[in-house]
Formats: sequence, structure tokens, C-alpha cells
Amino acid sequence: MSETLLVIISILLFLMLLLIVFFIITFFIKKRTHHSILKLHPYLGRMRYLLEKIGPEFRQYWFDHDTDGKPFSRYDFQSVMFLAKYRSEILGFGSKRDFEASGYYIANTLFPILTEELSVNLTQEREGKKYVIHKEGLFSRREKLTADTTNLWLYEEEDAIIVGENRKYPWKLHGMFGASATSYGAIGENYILASGFGAKMAGGSWINTGEGGVIPEHLHTGASIVAQIGPGLFGYRDEDGNFSMGKFMEKAKESNIRAFELKFGQGAKIRGGHLEGQKVNEKIAFVRNVRKGETINSPNRFSFLKNAADTLCFIQQLQENSGKPVGMKIVIGQQEPLEDLIKTMKELNIYPDFITIDGSEGGSGATYKSMADCMGLPLIPALLTFIDTANHYGVRNKFKVFASGKLITPDKVAIALAIGADAVSSARGFMMASGCIMALQCNSGQCPSGVATTNPHYQKALDPYEKKWRVMNYIISMRYSLFSLAAAAGVKSPRHLTREHIVFKDEVGRVVPLSELFPIVNQT
Repeated sequence: MSETLLVIISILLFLMLLLIVFFIITFFIKKRTHHSILKLHPYLGRMRYLLEKIGPEFRQYWFDHDTDGKPFSRYDFQSVMFLAKYRSEILGFGSKRDFEASGYYIANTLFPILTEELSVNLTQEREGKKYVIHKEGLFSRREKLTADTTNLWLYEEEDAIIVGENRKYPWKLHGMFGASATSYGAIGENYILASGFGAKMAGGSWINTGEGGVIPEHLHTGASIVAQIGPGLFGYRDEDGNFSMGKFMEKAKESNIRAFELKFGQGAKIRGGHLEGQKVNEKIAFVRNVRKGETINSPNRFSFLKNAADTLCFIQQLQENSGKPVGMKIVIGQQEPLEDLIKTMKELNIYPDFITIDGSEGGSGATYKSMADCMGLPLIPALLTFIDTANHYGVRNKFKVFASGKLITPDKVAIALAIGADAVSSARGFMMASGCIMALQCNSGQCPSGVATTNPHYQKALDPYEKKWRVMNYIISMRYSLFSLAAAAGVKSPRHLTREHIVFKDEVGRVVPLSELFPIVNQT
């Protein structure tokens, strides 16, 4: 009993000592601080800064409504988690969506398509793994990664997406969902391995290198790769910083690099990419041909491409030299430059093999608040604008369209496909599937889940050989759900969804089909 009392007294004395030290330090800081609050309220002021520091975590887990959080709600986050971990999206007691608010809905038919009537390839099965919950307690969840088999839910041959059908090495896709651009440096090797292995196992999918260049881990996964070239030309530049056709051709010889993408803009920032100096280690510096530890700001545009004609001629040169599809990634804003680009395509008879439309909602890493908040159009109006402009000039069939921008759940992907996209890319969906908890530390290099960091200490959190199963499950579950939505809408494949299958409901209950709200524009 006396020993217990001694321990209690020791703990109390230790706490009192800590409190005394806190008051002494705060007293001396009060005399030197430039903070207004700390000058007059040194003790309460410290508590204020503590609450400010831990506020985001408290709001995320305790105070935000399930559907209120930004950039993604907990409802969205859990949707990805259930698809990735359990290959399931079953919920109880109904949806948490606010049905009083305006929004887009998928219109069902009275006589939906049966599974055996779907135009889907169910002949391919794959060994997989998913989590099974054994016991869920207050402080822990006991679950086991369990082996099973799963169908891949791929497109049939007639619905396959052929990117660059006129190239020597066209890229044929039997799936509609893949990973959007994330650069090495913004994300680490373990995330690249997890997403790449998962995409490879799921089949019909792909990963995108982002503008940070190709590293050995990309190639090691065996996944289909879209190699992105940004204005900084990282991985494609000579010692003077100019574009090197020789380095481009080195990448073009890699068999699993299926296409190249020129990045003219991204939704998070309509400017060059940004990487904090604290994240630029020796490997990143070597891959990008820059100095270690220096903050990297890419140029706003390719310095040698001054207009649409320059751009298209450069794309044609890359297409001819590599024999592989070459596309471009853009953000929709002003209408005149978009029309000029498309008119120049017709005049020169030069077309990119695909165009990625990125909504302003995008943002898988660090960006600038003013850019992220108000620059560029959100995905749905951007996609409508681009598809309608391409139809107006009669060039829509000349290239494939990829859509990206917060498309992490099946319903949002289905709407993008119905508007006119051929395929959809997601960056943050894949990040969540790999373990991202939305800690909002992407710019710090201290991502607690090991996704958005190259720091070896933090990367230990992400085991790519476990997380690859989650990525695989996420892709397959998305495709399964998309086929389910298509069947309910009365079509045999997500490839056949159109604007007639989407309706818009306003706040008072008026419903308008998207095909009437935004009718398909015919060539003039």
C-alpha cells in the first residue's frame, strides 16, 4: 500500500514540476513574444494555440457531419475504404445524401438489365485478398486479410477503349478507371509500388507518373504507365534545362510505358508544379536533374510552345518518333483559347491521341490556396464545355477523353462517362485506397500514412505488398459498381451511358434530363 502511495505522490510531484516549468517558460516568452495574445494572456494564449493545432483532427473525427468535410467528407472517405478493404459498399438504413439539395441523379429504367445480359467479360478471375472483420472494439478492430478469388469486371472486346489507334503501338484498355498523375517527390516509392502492383493485378487499369519523371519503381510494378511530361521537363531535360529527344526516346522504349501526357494545366493549380525543398532528396534531385534541398517551381507553361500550332506540331513529332499515343492534360477556363486549339487541330489535321480534362477540384499534393479556390472550372461544367466544343467542330471522334477531379466513387464516375468521357482517372481515390487518412500534411513531407512522403521513416507506415490488395480491390469494386449502375439504367455497359441517363434535380424538386439541359451539340 505504501509503495502505491509513493508512486502516486511521485506522479503528482512530476506533474507539478512540469506545470512550474511551463509557467516559468511562458513568463519569459511573454516578454519577448511578438504575438498579441501571448503578451497579455500568456497562459490562456498557449492553450489557444494548442487547440488551434489539434482543431483539424477534432473537427474531422468528432465535430464535422459525415457529409460535411472538405475536400472530402467522411462519407466519401469511408466509401473508398469499404471498396478497397472489404470489396463492398453495402450500407444499412439508407443513404446520408441530402436529397433536398440540388444535384445530379442517375435515372433508372423500369426493366433493368440482368447480369447475364451485360456486355462484360466475366471469364477472367484473379486470386485476391480482402479484409474480414472478426471483432470491432472501442479502441481496435480485429480483422484479417483473407485470400479469395474475384472476377475482374472488364469491358468486352467491342467496348474496349483504344487510345492512339493510328499509332504503331496503340494502347487498348478493357477498363475505364485508373490512377491520375502523382509525381515522385510529392508521393514516395512505397505508394508507387502499391498503386502500380494493384493496377497490374486488377487489369484494364493504369498509373500516371505525374510530372516528376519515371523512376525504377514505376517500371518494376509492371503496370500500364502514362508518363507525364510537365513544363519543368523533369526526366526529359538536358543539362541546360531544354527538352531532350534522346531522353524521351529512352522512356519510349520501355514496353509498359503505354502513352505520354503533356501537362498544360492541372486542377489544383493552373501553373507549374510545386515541390517543397524539404522533400527534394538526392534521388528526386537526380531524377529531375535539379539541386538537392531546393524548392522546385515548374514554369507556368512549356517555354518553347507559344501557341496551339507549336503544341500540335510538337505532339506530332513525339507521336512519330515514339510510335506511342501522346496526349495532353488541360484545365478548362477561357473559351477562346479552347476553340483556337480545336480549330487549329482541324486546320493542321494533327490531333492528340487523348485529352485529359482536369476539374478545378483536383489536388493530390501541395498547391496555392488562391489557385485551388477559384481558378479553372469544376469538372462537370468543364467536361460539358469541352465535349460540346469538340462536337461543335466535329472532332470529338479524333481522340479519347479522360476525366479527373474528385471522381472517387462509382456514381460520380458514371456521371462523367455519361457526359462524354471515355475513361476516368483518380489520384486521391488511389491514395485513400493505399492508406491516406486525409491528414492534410501532403506539403510537409511528414505524411503519417506514408503516402505523400519520400522520408524513409514515414514511408515505413505503408507496406506496398499489403496495400496493393486494397488498390486492386478498389479498381475492381469500382468497375463492378459501374456495371451495376449501368444495368439499373437499362444499358449493358458503362460505355453506353449517355446524358439521357442523368437528370438534374433543383431545390424545389424540378427534374430536367441532362440531355435537355445540355443537349449534344451538332457540328455546324
